[in-house]
Amino acid sequence: MPYIKKENRERLDVPLNQLCIEIKKQCTPGELNYIITMLCRQYLESRGKNYTHINDIIGVLECCKKEFYRRIVGPYEDIKIIENGDCY
Repeated sequence: MPYIKKENRERLDVPLNQLCIEIKKQCTPGELNYIITMLCRQYLESRGKNYTHINDIIGVLECCKKEFYRRIVGPYEDIKIIENGDCY
């Protein structure tokens, strides 16, 4: 989960904010994929390619997907159900 200690956020927020500025300008889905891919690649290269580190990355991506769905997609879909009616 993305809920890390405040001191770790402070260390990471400066470079992340710069990247976010670039993403906000105009980022295509392909460019977003590239950014995520490069982050994963750097993580793997810095630790060495083995099953554990590959599995770590897959787990992080899956948890990010699930948390994004829980926090963003679910509430969005709830609003759309109210606006458009439920289909179940």
